[in-house]
Amino acid sequence: MCTVFFRIGSITIYGYGVMMALGLISSVALGCYRAKYYRIDPDVFFNGAFWGIVFGLLGAKVMYWIVEIKSIIADPKLLLDIGSGFVVYGGLFTGILTPYIYFTLVKKGTTLDKLDLAMPSISIGQFFGRMGCLMAGCCYGKVVPTGAWYGMVFPETSSAPAGIALYPTQLMSAIGNLLLCIFLILMTNRVKYRGHVVCLYMICYSVGRFLIEYLRNDPRGNVGIFSTSQFIAIITFTAGVILWFVFKKRALPPIRRVSKEELALEKAMEDAASAAQEEV
Repeated sequence: MCTVFFRIGSITIYGYGVMMALGLISSVALGCYRAKYYRIDPDVFFNGAFWGIVFGLLGAKVMYWIVEIKSIIADPKLLLDIGSGFVVYGGLFTGILTPYIYFTLVKKGTTLDKLDLAMPSISIGQFFGRMGCLMAGCCYGKVVPTGAWYGMVFPETSSAPAGIALYPTQLMSAIGNLLLCIFLILMTNRVKYRGHVVCLYMICYSVGRFLIEYLRNDPRGNVGIFSTSQFIAIITFTAGVILWFVFKKRALPPIRRVSKEELALEKAMEDAASAAQEEV
């Protein structure tokens, strides 16, 4: 476990922060790399992703404050801890809504194609984020049965109970997000309608999150018999199913990947056209 990544003098670099940074970088890099193969301007995608990240982090923080409102009332100093304490669903809501507003209202363009492209990027970012949780020991699981080989013991420096074998829920979530990223990349060229990649993300992530919550044991609030995240997962799953049929009815063509050869040919034709205009 690497709670502290390294130290430089009085400066401490934590593993959680490093993984979060890698998650943001990999998310944007993957999206911008794939954008050109789907005839989407990488610069436009980057700008939308930037604002999505900014407001996504803000949304995740605000949702955490809402979920932990009782603890914050008891100890207002928790509001000053901006380096930890985030709820993924809050970040997903604002992180998707903000690019939607940017692409639609600011750039006056289409949105669903870019959101379809962005879904695998969100998943790879979540993969690194959960690896950060593993390093920090947050989002920890319940105690495993005695002698279970899959238990993970955390050190005293982590947020998890130390010296006790726990379900590695962070690692399980990370692997799930990585597999979801790969699945969504493969499905991008297989879905029949625009918007269905977004729906697949909503449905698959909601199911995975709902199930993993049964193994988690960190304080995270509840709504009736469900944890807060399970309750939200039910909503997002239902929304994903409804939107699936909405997008099917709209029947917009999905985004399709073009080959490197096609891109090279298009660029050669553009260069030839530019050269011809200069000669005129």
